[in-house]
Amino acid sequence: MSQFLLQTIWMVPLYPLIGMILTIPWSPGIIRRTGPRPSGYVNVVTTFLAFLHGLFVLPAIWNQPPYQLFIPWLQVANLDLTLPLEISTVTVGATVVITGLNLLAQIFAIGYLEMDWGWARFFALVAFFEAGMCGLVLCNSLFFSYAILELLTLGTYLLVGFWFNQSLVITGARDAFLTKRVGDLFLLMGVLAIYPLSQTWNFTDLAEWASTAQIDPKLAALLGLALIAGPLGKCAQFPLHLWLDEAMEGPLPATILRNSVVVATGAWVLVKLQPVLALSPVTESAMFIVGGATAIGASLISIAQIDIKRALSYLVSAYMGIVFIAVAAGQPQIALLLTFTYALSMALLVMGIGGVVWNNITQDLTKYGGLWSRRPVSGFAFIIGAIGLISLPPLGGFWSMQQLVEKLWVSYPFMAGLVLTVNAIVAFSLTRTFGLVFAGQVKPMTYRSPEIHWPMALPMVILSGLNLHVPLILLQWHKLPSLETINLTVALSLIVSSLAGFAVSGLIYLNNNWQKPVQLSWKPLQDFFAYDLYTAKLYKLTIVFVVDLVSRVMYAIDRYLVDGLVNLTGIATVFSGQTLKYNVSGKGQFYILSILLGVSLLIILVSWPFLSQMLIVSK
Repeated sequence: MSQFLLQTIWMVPLYPLIGMILTIPWSPGIIRRTGPRPSGYVNVVTTFLAFLHGLFVLPAIWNQPPYQLFIPWLQVANLDLTLPLEISTVTVGATVVITGLNLLAQIFAIGYLEMDWGWARFFALVAFFEAGMCGLVLCNSLFFSYAILELLTLGTYLLVGFWFNQSLVITGARDAFLTKRVGDLFLLMGVLAIYPLSQTWNFTDLAEWASTAQIDPKLAALLGLALIAGPLGKCAQFPLHLWLDEAMEGPLPATILRNSVVVATGAWVLVKLQPVLALSPVTESAMFIVGGATAIGASLISIAQIDIKRALSYLVSAYMGIVFIAVAAGQPQIALLLTFTYALSMALLVMGIGGVVWNNITQDLTKYGGLWSRRPVSGFAFIIGAIGLISLPPLGGFWSMQQLVEKLWVSYPFMAGLVLTVNAIVAFSLTRTFGLVFAGQVKPMTYRSPEIHWPMALPMVILSGLNLHVPLILLQWHKLPSLETINLTVALSLIVSSLAGFAVSGLIYLNNNWQKPVQLSWKPLQDFFAYDLYTAKLYKLTIVFVVDLVSRVMYAIDRYLVDGLVNLTGIATVFSGQTLKYNVSGKGQFYILSILLGVSLLIILVSWPFLSQMLIVSK
């Protein structure tokens, strides 16, 4: 049985696609008597089947060498577009994580969207995302990975614009789509440029080619920068990070997936391309700069946010920045480990704050307070997610971050210090959010705030237990260092940075005597972080201004030059026609005379240079 499931592992992306197709009758309201709810249950079942398929295959392929399946598609001349699939412990495990989190998010959505009539559309889009992500992790081709990323970008647009009758939602969906398209355009350039050099798009073959490739450093730099542009947009890195903030306008169950595994699709492609990116020191430096700037900047911005969803969304960018640093340092395995521990913790954090938003209406952190006595399950879930995200033992975030900092400690000490600083800021931000929501005095918006009902509590409790068991999972995977080999200096540095962030933030936000919201003495600095380092205004003064100016110039050329010439020709034609109609008399001799005059005029015009020369000679 396990062998059959292993041979058919390529079917995992098909389960959610089948669920999406079965949802169609409910989407346009063809089936009216039952309402839209069965569409959600159908997708939950198909996702559960996909999860079980991957879960049963995982033990069968454990510690086995990876192998490839090839699905022929198109062969034209020297271009072979065969779809290669890599079946390995990592790829199958990734499908289990994706389908498992998607299953929990769908169950959460059954409670969160209880009164929403857009069930069929929502669950169909979530299934579309699940199929795309499972296909991406199994796909071993850069070309097909790019195609899947494009489909996921379309899915982002549709999910963010789910409540399309609201103007802010439409604006957010549009901005998210266009921002991602910028990175995708450069990635497409890299995809097309690498094929003539390597004669392959297969990730395995690209790694072998990169190990012996000798190409011009400038070409390698341009190629690497183009290839990281796509993941830069997908992972919401500076300066293409604003789309994730805009995407918060979508339904929160979709945010669970987007903030945990959807943003990690860019990191997955980045890890796959790491051997190629290592060909250029310029590319590695660019990843260090982008990842470091995003990690520091986004974590600082999160502290200044008063929207509870946006306070978490900027932490997503910060952690993806750390993944960029790991790949730049030549540690793709640690980058995958970071992505795994991060995804579980962030999904739990979003579920925790989602339950709070669900029955408190507002997302304004300043209007929360005193929920610990009313929402203990949500509070404990938030604490577990927070500890799992930062570097505090014994949960998973500590072990993955410890391995990264230990590698950076020797080769890149500055980046190691930066990661420690980000860890402290993230601890400060999460404690701030916890203090504003669960601590302090009860406020009017939180006076009546009962605990969430079971469809939302069940996935949150399951995910809490999973986060608590991450160290055991890592131990089973042999990813935990032994006590003899662990660097105590690094471990203590991480623990101190986490506790320092907790302590400083707790002193402020867990202290009822400290007036809140906290105002900095120098307001411009606070506004600088609250308004996202004025990135949006910078866009308007630079990119938007240039695009607007070029658009106006092109409009003027089209309106007054192109259209002007066409309109002038038309007016001249109409005028000449109107003039000539008065010459119509019906007499043949008059027509012959007109033709002769016209021919004579034409002959004079054609022979005018010759006649002018004769006049000059005669003089």
